Amino acid sequence: MRVRDLGAIEADPEAYAPQHGGYCAWAVKNGNLASVDPESWPIVDGKLYLNYSAGVQRQWQGDIAGNIALGDQNWPAALSRTTVSESGQNW
Repeated sequence: MRVRDLGAIEADPEAYAPQHGGYCAWAVKNGNLASVDPESWPIVDGKLYLNYSAGVQRQWQGDIAGNIALGDQNWPAALSRTTVSESGQNW
């Protein structure tokens, strides 16, 4: 599945622009910003979501619909409330 997803991204990169400005989807759902691991991403309903790490991605996938809804609710206001966390420790 990941190879197919990667092929879709390579074929039409603009269609798969990362959600939430390319910040970690788990952090944004908590109202924060964090950098991402380029290997930790799912495509959900044709949208690309990035995550801080594989462990964070597993947590995020525990309630995908709820986490997307919270992230969408917090975005883009998270940009003005927070700073980018490189360590992930504040969320």
